Amino acid sequence: MFALPVQDGAVDGSSVAVLSHKCAKSRQTIAAHDNSATTVPAATMTPAVRDPHRSVRVNDPLGTKDPNADSVDGRAQALEKNVQQSRKAQPKNLDGFAYKVKVQNSGEKVIEIVFFEYQFTESAAPGNVTRRQFLCGVNIKPGKEKELAAFSLSGPSDVVSVESLGNKSGNLFQEKVVINRVEYSDGSIWQRKDWNFAEVRPAYTRAVSSPWGANEMCRGL
Repeated sequence: MFALPVQDGAVDGSSVAVLSHKCAKSRQTIAAHDNSATTVPAATMTPAVRDPHRSVRVNDPLGTKDPNADSVDGRAQALEKNVQQSRKAQPKNLDGFAYKVKVQNSGEKVIEIVFFEYQFTESAAPGNVTRRQFLCGVNIKPGKEKELAAFSLSGPSDVVSVESLGNKSGNLFQEKVVINRVEYSDGSIWQRKDWNFAEVRPAYTRAVSSPWGANEMCRGL
């Protein structure tokens, strides 16, 4: 999905306008991969299995039990099925935060990749700033808008000042979104002057090392 970015070819402006942003607690269900075997031993070919009509009797009551169910193979088959079902990986629920940022391409080039940063500044202690960075694969044509959606286990800072703990208004943090880097379809790049790609390169490499889902747009750095 992504190629390793280069550092040259920067343009004068990012052309990305942030229209709105929101961060809220969220829960995401992760589908686990089932690597267990699914082979169930085949039952012995008894006469009733070879010719099931022979086991049907006109006077048998409705729901008559399969005569093969009590055989050794039948019981082994049922047991193995139960064991394999118990081994199947179950979906995992993760509690985290959903980040949504609505942007607009106000330039004349198609935008393919956006690096954005969600900042939390503690209202009672402005020096306490938490930054959550994300990488997004997008296709935003000139003049078009798009909502960037990301999920992360990390949210606002867990460490707050005593003043914030006594704040009854609930507005502990001021939130802001900053665009760090934009890559365009023609190969040109815009990057914020005080942002250094080298600092996030290891996180970037991890983010693109595994396949992205069909509906996955952004990943945390």
